[in-house]
Amino acid sequence: SPGVQDQPGQYSETPSHAGARELAALYSPGKRLQEWCSVILCFSLIAHNLVHLLLLARWEHTPLVIVGVVAGALIADFLSGLVHWGADTWGSVELPIVGKAFIRPFREHHIDPTAITRHDFIETNGDNCLVTLLPLLNMAYKFRTHSPEALEQLYPWECFVFCLIIFGTFTNQIHKWSHTYFGLPRWVTLLQDWHVILPRKHHRIHHVSPHETYFCITTGWLNYPLEKIGFWRRLEDLIQGLTGEKPRADDMKWAQKIK
Repeated sequence: SPGVQDQPGQYSETPSHAGARELAALYSPGKRLQEWCSVILCFSLIAHNLVHLLLLARWEHTPLVIVGVVAGALIADFLSGLVHWGADTWGSVELPIVGKAFIRPFREHHIDPTAITRHDFIETNGDNCLVTLLPLLNMAYKFRTHSPEALEQLYPWECFVFCLIIFGTFTNQIHKWSHTYFGLPRWVTLLQDWHVILPRKHHRIHHVSPHETYFCITTGWLNYPLEKIGFWRRLEDLIQGLTGEKPRADDMKWAQKIK
């Protein structure tokens, strides 16, 4: 139904929507194993790379590192919007491999927005950890093979990449927090209030049916400017014109499963 679909206090353990129950049932043991492996590898590599970055840190790097942190947050926000928009707007749960594994959670989220608050750390973050494995491995390889002089030259760039990876890895955790109205740590609510990460009130704009705006879910900084220039709408018009596919057709199909 139209309107904001998640409100503070809606935390039922079993989804009442028929489509949400069907989508939740598609979460498989194989998917769970992939998420566990991704999380373990990802956080091991994050720890390894962070230690190397700290050992290489110099005061003279500070200005470029600050620029890199901000740029990493901005690009992570845009990429989160691009992935979110793509999975919300196109494709189908019936697609081979990616349908049940990656598009299913987006369909479930729109018809049961608080389902994400019932997901544990592994289910919440497993897919993002999988995506960031390759750049983390590449960074670890550089630390093992490059000379200290080469690493000194690359340091500001590697800090930018690391920040981009960190924001990317935690995007869905930040997204989960934006749907959580009780029991959040004080430091999380402060980051939300200061708009360092996606605020709860800000993200509720996306959850007004038909979910066609405010797709960026890391910091949310880019949502307003992208909306003002009609970025997503223009992109959808272009793709629909080229392919004939209707935006959010599969999303609406699942929303209408009420029996």
